[in-house]
Amino acid sequence: MDKLSLFGLVVAITGILGGQFLEGGSVSVLLQLAAFLIVFGGTLGAVMLQHPMNVFMMGMRMGKWVFVTPQLDKQKLIYRLTAWGNTSRKDGILMLEGQIKSIDDPFLRKGLQLLVDGNSAEKIREVLEVDLNSYENLRWQGARVWEAAAGYSPTIGILGAVLGLVHVMENLGDPSMLGAGIAVAFIATVYGVGFANLVFLPIAGKLKIIMMHQVEIREMAIDGLCMIANAENHHFIENKLNGYIT
Repeated sequence: MDKLSLFGLVVAITGILGGQFLEGGSVSVLLQLAAFLIVFGGTLGAVMLQHPMNVFMMGMRMGKWVFVTPQLDKQKLIYRLTAWGNTSRKDGILMLEGQIKSIDDPFLRKGLQLLVDGNSAEKIREVLEVDLNSYENLRWQGARVWEAAAGYSPTIGILGAVLGLVHVMENLGDPSMLGAGIAVAFIATVYGVGFANLVFLPIAGKLKIIMMHQVEIREMAIDGLCMIANAENHHFIENKLNGYIT
């Protein structure tokens, strides 16, 4: 669990609700189901219209990374690649074949299979970089799903406010309802801007940071496997890969 993300969200919401309370406003007035449905439903529909199904679903699955970040252990990968390099130099690359089935990561498993099959470092890099580009492109598009939501949300909020004002205009005959009606109408704008700047944009930004780490660890794997294919000394492999950490 990423406690900083959760704490940040709590701080943002508390700040807004606390400010509303200190200004003498009622917190309950911000809880408007109709405004929420207009903003959330309209934004969701616009985002679904913009993106293909696989990109939209990837973006939704990636959303949980903000609070449950995938564990990327660079040190463990360095240790594994260094051990493979040592084994390869002492006993031959074919001795690594028995470890293929024990690897959970499909990308690393494919790379080791290419290595065991006797491919050159250039061929291994060529194949894995194609996989890496495909992996990166789909997930960057997934992160942009949240950016798109941040773009639509404020506009949908304005639309909700206009709809609320239309409802107010229908009740001009009762002046006692005008003030409260206008206040409620603008709650949709609050929701639109709030969702965009407190939820959607921060999520998109954090997903991009996580993606950078995921791409980097795969680049580490490519470099390590290519060095093993070139029969580099395991100390050299370790020292070079440690550069990704420092």
